[in-house]
Amino acid sequence: MKLQRNFTKALQDTQKFFAAEHVRLLPCIGTLQRYTLTKFLHDARAAANVMMLALPQAIAHATIAGLPIVYGILCSVVAAIVAPLFAGSRYTILGTTNATAFMLFSFFAVNPALSGRASELVMLLTLLVGLIAVAGAMLRVADLLQYVSRSVLVGYISGAAVLIMTNQLIPMLGLDKFVDIHAATSFAGLLIALIKAMPHTDWVAVVMGVTTLAGYAAIREWRPQWPAFALSLLLSSVLFGPLIRFGIQPFAHAETFVTFGFADLAPKLPRLFHQGVFNDISTLFGVALAIAFLASLENTLMSKTLASRTEERSDVNQDMLSVGMANLASALGGGMPASSSLNRSMLNHESGALTRFASMFCGIYTLIFALLIAASVGWGVPLIDYLPRAALAALIIAQSCSLFNARHLKICLRSTGDDASVLVITFLATLLAPLYVAIFVGVAISITLFLRKASRPYLIEYEFNEVGELREMGEKRQRPIPSISIVHVEGDLFFGAAELFRTQIQRTINDPRLKVIILRLKNARHLDATSVMALEDLILFMRAKNLHLLVSGATHEVYRVLKKSGILDTLQAGCDRDAGQSNLFLNSPSNPNLSTRDALKRAQQLLGTDQADIRIFYDPTQH
Repeated sequence: MKLQRNFTKALQDTQKFFAAEHVRLLPCIGTLQRYTLTKFLHDARAAANVMMLALPQAIAHATIAGLPIVYGILCSVVAAIVAPLFAGSRYTILGTTNATAFMLFSFFAVNPALSGRASELVMLLTLLVGLIAVAGAMLRVADLLQYVSRSVLVGYISGAAVLIMTNQLIPMLGLDKFVDIHAATSFAGLLIALIKAMPHTDWVAVVMGVTTLAGYAAIREWRPQWPAFALSLLLSSVLFGPLIRFGIQPFAHAETFVTFGFADLAPKLPRLFHQGVFNDISTLFGVALAIAFLASLENTLMSKTLASRTEERSDVNQDMLSVGMANLASALGGGMPASSSLNRSMLNHESGALTRFASMFCGIYTLIFALLIAASVGWGVPLIDYLPRAALAALIIAQSCSLFNARHLKICLRSTGDDASVLVITFLATLLAPLYVAIFVGVAISITLFLRKASRPYLIEYEFNEVGELREMGEKRQRPIPSISIVHVEGDLFFGAAELFRTQIQRTINDPRLKVIILRLKNARHLDATSVMALEDLILFMRAKNLHLLVSGATHEVYRVLKKSGILDTLQAGCDRDAGQSNLFLNSPSNPNLSTRDALKRAQQLLGTDQADIRIFYDPTQH
């Protein structure tokens, strides 16, 4: 019967976990009910600004991933429309990003056997990303993202920026035909291949790239409020596009992009019903998990950053749901994985957006331009043919430079040795390992260092001073009562700290004069099964040596864990409850030292002595 009650209680606790702070299915309904014409005008204007950045970035990120550009455009369309239906933040814009795009490229680069099927597998991969993120939101996994050090993301993005710039130097220098990026499966291999191909540099590609960079820098310097990325790309298309399109020498051989038609924009379903689908899922699951993690982490950081500026509450699990649903929609729409874009989200906020519908308008505007590009094929003047590959590569390099946040790097490197270690290890991992492995290397190091700190509870002996206040006992002072030690425990007593806690107490017991230890648990937190069993072992160990262990200052949380686990009975063994005896003394918020005073009296009772007058500080105003 007791086992059945425990099982029922565990089941009820599980139900409460899932019921608390549950995600909402369609939070956009409330926004729609309060929507006004004024809000519509602000959202529509902000969306136009964001679209001028979203469209060229979608093309750029698909290029980074090594996919046809239509995958990036469809992702930016679908994710921007679907995500705000489920998001908690009203400003975040989801779509393609540098980090997720290069993670895709890294995966297919180290799996050359799959690179030929990249266009087919990317939809299945995006579907898995969506399912993982939705499941994570339902399980409230986003709450755990706060335990991932910011140094991990800074190191990862900095390393990814180096990889992206190295990769994009190839088309900017016109070396596409001389460097096999899929053969160079590491940063070192890519760099060596690039250096070897340098004698074949195409000065035409360099001129187009440098001209584009000059236009980008000029716009940012003289008109910083203008969309520099889109305008400089448009400038290059106008200057060099006709020369490439009509075969004017020496621009005739310049690389452009494969265009797309209306059929490429039609919704597609991932291939789920074929013989090797389970093998594909098994192969893709690791990178899907990494992308889902990275996308949720990026989205959480972005929504918290915006919430701090707008004084709104960030709902990280709701935002994780929006990431999942956006990726599910992108998979069905034929796009690549979606994440939260820092640049586009900040631009959305700064452009005066008032509601989540600004993101939807941005998606609609992007779709209109995608239809225009597809229609241009039928008109016989494919617009994509006017876009030089070298010009876009130069802009990607320029934007990658902005990923190096000097302030964040400085903070991480100078704050603590652990932060610096996490940053450097994560950075090196991005250069030496596939990106979907590197992100977890950084997370593992971060969590390991966190657990190392958290698993070291702070234990120190206390004594009552002349006026009855508890104070740390100095090294040169002897215990007022040599046979009694008051040990203050500060910190977490979860499973990682249990063994260290027990070892430290046992070391204290080695004093032959000691007969009673009073554990002051006022500031002890997070007791679990492992720490409770360690406490039980300690009680039994001391009892076998005819020693006594008392607990003072226990909070209601500590008391509840001891009672539910049954260890309270072990602690209280030998107490005459009818006579008011107890080995556990609860914390009194009005007088925190009172429980320790009572425990000290109990200790003297166990020793059969009354050898000290116990005075304690008491503030009647706090009663």
